[in-house]
Amino acid sequence: MSVSTIGVLPVAVRPVHTGQEVAITGRIDVHTVPDVRLLLHEIIDTGFGDVHIRLAGAEIGDATGLGVLVEAYNRARRAGRRLAVVDMSERTGRLLRASRLDRSLVLRELPDGATVAAVTA
Repeated sequence: MSVSTIGVLPVAVRPVHTGQEVAITGRIDVHTVPDVRLLLHEIIDTGFGDVHIRLAGAEIGDATGLGVLVEAYNRARRAGRRLAVVDMSERTGRLLRASRLDRSLVLRELPDGATVAAVTA
């Protein structure tokens, strides 16, 4: 699956026993958020179970990067799903704590046997 307005972003979403897991790499900012948003919406709308996002290889560049995560979280809730960040860089962790988004977006325990899919921002 690939969706992009400014190029091709490779996406491979794999089911895990609790739903789906996605790894986002690259910079998430005003330039890449439209593509990341489309991809996350498609994953949420067409999948099932929890959505776990790995951000260890991603850099949130500005407020729009945080905004797309909050938007995806709310969309998942409306769809009856849960969305959580399961892996992140130290910088991203500090940013989520400072904005208090870690209270709703961060999953502390990663389920056993989880696999990773790739989304490049």
